[in-house]
Amino acid sequence: MRVAPVGGTAVQDHVALAEIELCGELIIAASAARERLSLECIDEVLRVAEERERGTGR
Repeated sequence: MRVAPVGGTAVQDHVALAEIELCGELIIAASAARERLSLECIDEVLRVAEERERGTGR
């Protein structure tokens, strides 16, 4: 039987962590808004323009 080694062996998925962070920011923006967020506001929260400028946008 194999036993996991003791210590800091946690695997981090940096893409998943970044997505979780953006999702949290979007939830905060939505909860602070008085009305439904516009598409432009959502793009701003998710930093879509910044990603496009870097050339990594989808």
